Amino acid sequence: METTPERPPRRRIRIPHLQALKESGEAWPMLTTYDVHSAGIFDDAGIPVLLVGDSAANSVFGHETTIPITIEEMVPLVRAVTRSAKHALVVADLPFGSYQVSVEQAVGTAVRLMKEGRAHAVKLEGGRAFAPHITAVVNAGIPVMGHVGFTPQSEHRLGGYRVQGRGDTSTSVVADAHAVEDAGAFAVVLEMVADQVAKTVTGELRIPTVGIGAGPHTDGQVLVWTDMAGLGRGRVPSFVKRYADLAGALDAAATSFARDVRARRFPGAEHTFT
Repeated sequence: METTPERPPRRRIRIPHLQALKESGEAWPMLTTYDVHSAGIFDDAGIPVLLVGDSAANSVFGHETTIPITIEEMVPLVRAVTRSAKHALVVADLPFGSYQVSVEQAVGTAVRLMKEGRAHAVKLEGGRAFAPHITAVVNAGIPVMGHVGFTPQSEHRLGGYRVQGRGDTSTSVVADAHAVEDAGAFAVVLEMVADQVAKTVTGELRIPTVGIGAGPHTDGQVLVWTDMAGLGRGRVPSFVKRYADLAGALDAAATSFARDVRARRFPGAEHTFT
């Protein structure tokens, strides 16, 4: 009788592991997650980095943008994910309004996500203007992932969802990425950045880059999990690839359940105590 070999024991992913992947040229995946079930599934699937993103504003709370979500709403989501993820590095977003006021505010918010949420690292949006905030958080002993290019929290200033790094803005994106690295970040997300600019940044930076709508040349790739798995029914960005149709599967399950209840087929004898 053939036996299936056991999976080798997996270690907790740490920042040096991601740096080693960059140096070896091995691409790595990252997904957002906001709950115990998806976090556990993605952790078991070997996703090395899980992001508790402020995209929960859209995916969990139904807002049109990421701006309304608060730190009080973020903390329990982060705690749920860290309880479930046994191997992945869990990164938590600093929501809009929780770090922009001052470096002291940024450190205070990051401490809450680490202490109350049990996050392993935090992420904040912004390049050169927020380099001091990144340095202050890192000096407090908290790892920081940067985020440049299109920054959703600044969508009103940027004029909506616009690709960054085209034309005259290319040098600005590159400068922001370098500033984030120099400030002490361990990685940087490049969102909706022109392909060749993302390639340039990835080649110039020592730290890993993570792309979302930034082409194939970044060190890692991230997607919002509800987009990736087809849970939402609305329009998704053109850079998203849907790997499943969870909305369709749930619709079919709910329809079957309702049909069985109305026909008194559920609960059956096997679901009933005597």
